[in-house]
Amino acid sequence: MFQLHHKLAEDTWPVLDLKLCKVLLMKNAHYPWLILVPMRENCRDLFDVPASEHALLWQEIRHVHEALKVFTNAEKMNVGALGNMVPQLHIHIIARHSGDAAWPAPVWGGPAKMYDEQGAETLIQQLKQVLKTEDKLDIPSNLA
Repeated sequence: MFQLHHKLAEDTWPVLDLKLCKVLLMKNAHYPWLILVPMRENCRDLFDVPASEHALLWQEIRHVHEALKVFTNAEKMNVGALGNMVPQLHIHIIARHSGDAAWPAPVWGGPAKMYDEQGAETLIQQLKQVLKTEDKLDIPSNLA
């Protein structure tokens, strides 16, 4: 049975669940930063996801990437699956802007800026609206 790693649960808020991935908002207001976690057991690396679900995984990554890019009017999108600190596969999707807190350096390792409670709730509701349009995902019928 799938369980979200405790570190991911501590560092994020849930946004919504897609068919394969749980979408989480990183608790760092410096950047619009989403994390996708495939809801499968024993997946640490990208290719631990069953081959039959690779296309769906990439479709969901693309869907979240494009939605966040448009929603934030990002200049650059960062996408990565490092997992050195948390041994559960999770994909970072981060909208970047020149002049953000770390630009042009990576976002890792700097101090986080916490959201205020109302700001976080508002953003999560907006993200739900932007991301819940799974019908816009171009998922082949054999994967849906």
